[in-house]
Amino acid sequence: MRVKAVIFDIDGTLLDSVDLHARAWVEAFRHFGVETEEAAVRRQIGKGGDQLMPVFLSEAQIAREGETIEAYRSDLFKRAYLSKVRPVPGVRALLERIRADGRRVALASSGKKSEVERYTEILGIGDLVDVATSADDADRSKPHPDIFAAVLEKLRPIGARDALAVGDTPYDAEAAAKVRLATIGLLCGGFPEADLSAAGCTAIYRDPQDLLDGYESSPLAH
Repeated sequence: MRVKAVIFDIDGTLLDSVDLHARAWVEAFRHFGVETEEAAVRRQIGKGGDQLMPVFLSEAQIAREGETIEAYRSDLFKRAYLSKVRPVPGVRALLERIRADGRRVALASSGKKSEVERYTEILGIGDLVDVATSADDADRSKPHPDIFAAVLEKLRPIGARDALAVGDTPYDAEAAAKVRLATIGLLCGGFPEADLSAAGCTAIYRDPQDLLDGYESSPLAH
């Protein structure tokens, strides 16, 4: 296999945002009368709202208030937390290296399209990204494979066997595997190495900078 495209998750992989998302969800749930623990919510970050809410809400409450809760959470995150989001180390340099090797760069996030566009601005990588997909391109978010299937469709004729995913959660690896994508795991999102390995990550690095430092011996160079 020669890697022709690298597909990145965003939250926790390129951006230090996982704790902030967890706090926003906890606050949003509390606003609607549901008490949750931040640690429990944090373990679900990486999923989209459609997959996260059923962990904490009943089917009846989701049917009654799910869209309202998610809209409230999205607005709260933009108002109170988005300004605190920062890139993790090495993002732009890693993407530059990948592009210098003649490979395409794609983003595949469970966030909404408007969030992905704003994150791309924060990261300062708009000129390095060839393809981007979001929850708006998929019926179901990770760990379902819809988002990766959508990004592969946009990358055609490059297929799964010629691409690699990079993510920070087991849900990234599980979703990618369902469309036969191999995944490199990053620890900067806070998930334990054992969880990433169990989900099928083929290699694990601390963060984008660590992956860049070990580039020549990584799956990206194979």
